[in-house]
Amino acid sequence: MKPNRNDPISAALQEDIGDGDVTTDSFVPETLHATGRIVARENAVVAGTEAAAEVFRQVDASTDIQISCHDGGNIAAGDVIIEVRGLACSILKAERVALNFLQHLCGIATLTRQFVDAVGNHSAKILDTRKTTPGLRALEKAAVVAGGGANHRFGLYDMVLVKDNHLAALGGPSSFGDRIRRLRQERPSIRIEVEADDLEQVRAFVEVDGIDVILLDNMTPAQIWEAVALRRNNIKFEASGGITLKNVKRVAATGVDYISIGALTNSARAIDLALEMTDVTG
Repeated sequence: MKPNRNDPISAALQEDIGDGDVTTDSFVPETLHATGRIVARENAVVAGTEAAAEVFRQVDASTDIQISCHDGGNIAAGDVIIEVRGLACSILKAERVALNFLQHLCGIATLTRQFVDAVGNHSAKILDTRKTTPGLRALEKAAVVAGGGANHRFGLYDMVLVKDNHLAALGGPSSFGDRIRRLRQERPSIRIEVEADDLEQVRAFVEVDGIDVILLDNMTPAQIWEAVALRRNNIKFEASGGITLKNVKRVAATGVDYISIGALTNSARAIDLALEMTDVTG
């Protein structure tokens, strides 16, 4: 197989199959047909069905694929997510890679849904971050949306986020306001967010025209309450750092608009799924 380096599915198949599946090629007749069903072994939220389906297509375009539960749907142990029919050798070659994508992305969607549910009736939106697996960002961020969350910026190119290291490189905040105003004039439609490490910085940032969002980094719920009380000019507030399922509701109750959680994409546990082969005919 010749991988397309811009296609994570193609790259994953090349990584796994290489010059050929020596086990399948040696033991499974080329004309053998079968049905394969990807089955859940635990409750979860589905994500990544199209990625998994594309794995089967790239291995063998003649494989018939039926998605039984689409992204965003809930599954219970024993439910079928995808059913494939075609050559048994093709199904076997695609099996592991399809499951790798599906298990990982279902894990992200499931963890996201847990955070969304934990927020309860509060209005704060759960956001992802750029803490994604290299090459899989689009798939992982789609899984966050399937779980009921929303996407933060996709990369360094589509939004401004001034963090502490940017301020350090700038040599301090003395010219910060001027740079924000100049940026707003040059790129009026771009979203501008700045990171605040303490309440003193929040007080300074709310006085700067042109800022859309203030990121409250690693603050306690009590500090976040104080920060939100300083709101002016429709500035939004985002809480980040140290957010868990145990404390996310307390953070949401402070009145923040967004809660960003890196763990959604970099720490989600893979969901237990399996492919069961049936109806094997020669």
